[in-house]
Amino acid sequence: MTSYYGRPVLKPPVWEWKIPGYLFTGGLSAGSALLGAGGDLTGRPALRRAGRLGALASLGVSTYLLVADLGRPGRFHHMLRVARPTSPMSVGSWLLMAYAPGTGVAALSELVPRRLPPRWRPVVRAAGLESATVAPAVACYTAVLLSQTAVPAWHEAHRELPFVFAGSAAASSGGLGMLFAPVEEAGTARVFAAYGGVTELVLSRVLENRPGLLREVYRTGRAHRLRKWSEALTAAGLVSGIAARRSRAAAVVSGLALLAGSALQRFGVFEAGVASTRDPKYVVEPQRERLRAASSGSRPVPGP
Repeated sequence: MTSYYGRPVLKPPVWEWKIPGYLFTGGLSAGSALLGAGGDLTGRPALRRAGRLGALASLGVSTYLLVADLGRPGRFHHMLRVARPTSPMSVGSWLLMAYAPGTGVAALSELVPRRLPPRWRPVVRAAGLESATVAPAVACYTAVLLSQTAVPAWHEAHRELPFVFAGSAAASSGGLGMLFAPVEEAGTARVFAAYGGVTELVLSRVLENRPGLLREVYRTGRAHRLRKWSEALTAAGLVSGIAARRSRAAAVVSGLALLAGSALQRFGVFEAGVASTRDPKYVVEPQRERLRAASSGSRPVPGP
């Protein structure tokens, strides 16, 4: 398959490594906020502290990476001038605005040198629960944002990508909880990481084995190597997580492996999207398949 003058049909994304980093840290923050709220409700102060502080720290890194890629901080502010339910970027901006204040209040309460007065505790708990309520949408909206672009590898994966990102967020935040919470309080983090890691591994395989030409971009090149390392590290984190119920060293190994696996998953998906824009066949062939399906009377596959 060739194109005019050998040029790509679509322009490759101009984003740099900051965007997949933003995708990873945003999901990590959302999952950590859920863990922090769970630790608060179940009387696990160390897990609560790890979740709240981890949510705020990763949110700060995510915000910095996004603003650095946008080039000017005012561009994020401009997104808040209007609210467009049909725009994933607009919805995502407002989700972050709803998520950040509660995350900040809950985390800053953990940095107070003395224990909070009793009258302030319901306020802090409400702030943590508010951010945890918005957190699942924060973890998944970036997948919706990618799948609504014209990039073939992202658009064609619109059914699987949100589940991959949600599982990745749960696995990474569970790993963070195992890193910073003692073994006796990290049971919730281990369960959270196990469910997230299994979801990520299963849906990642579904994604790369889906029918159609575009599965090639997930099974070849740099994207394939990154995602294979991601699968290996996530699987290793799940296996070592079994021993983490008794061993602090196993908990650290499991947490680090899950964090690294989640990060590589986002970078692998990003690289697959870039690769799908460079070869014209990934743009033209799916369009031809949809036209053939439409002319034959069968149900066409949705396209960009």
